[in-house]
Amino acid sequence: MNSTSTFLELRDVYISYIGVEAVRGVSIKVNERDFVTVIGANGAGKSSIFNTISGLFKPAKGEIWFNGERIDQLDAPEIAKKGVIQVPEGRKIFPLLSVKENLMVGAYMQKDRKNIARNLEKVYALYPVLKERTNSKGMRLSGGQQQMLAIGRALMADPKLILLDEPSLGLSPIFCKNLENQMKVLQKEGHTILLVEQNARMGLSLSNYGYVLENGELRKEGPSAQLLKDPDIIKAYLGV
Repeated sequence: MNSTSTFLELRDVYISYIGVEAVRGVSIKVNERDFVTVIGANGAGKSSIFNTISGLFKPAKGEIWFNGERIDQLDAPEIAKKGVIQVPEGRKIFPLLSVKENLMVGAYMQKDRKNIARNLEKVYALYPVLKERTNSKGMRLSGGQQQMLAIGRALMADPKLILLDEPSLGLSPIFCKNLENQMKVLQKEGHTILLVEQNARMGLSLSNYGYVLENGELRKEGPSAQLLKDPDIIKAYLGV
């Protein structure tokens, strides 16, 4: 990885649902300012890992550390206050709220009004269409625009770590390309990003380090450029 300080670390994490192990012995590291991706098929356990990092689930075993502090027993709001912000699978915007109201929900825990205003302008600069449609209800946006809104809402929270859960899901090829460009901008701005993505080629092309998850277990890890050339990954995930 690019940087030297470990920002997020999962240590031998197990996740269970109704007594069934969905994730077994997963260890992941994300350094500050890194862009790390986790790839895998549907049902591999990717979203379960994200929901556990965010505090929506508790691990059955193992530990999760963020910025030098153990967080796996904290509630989701406490973890969000520490700067771990998730962009959920399926966007999960508020359909009856306007674009601006959705964005302001992301700033709910922020107290500095000047900083909130600066973040809003940053979001509008990254996604000009959101500024154009600031008064439109979320339900009136296209799928790609809703994804922009979901990411923008996360940015309003002043995140230290952004968890992007399947952002390309259901998007057209054009919107996927736009999404790639937007994530590159976020990386250049110094955001630390952990991405789970079924589109393995996109995820590995964007990130600097990758993990491969199969049936709840990590099978491979390494620099993303190296994984893109791995024959097994090419055969299983890259459509060759």
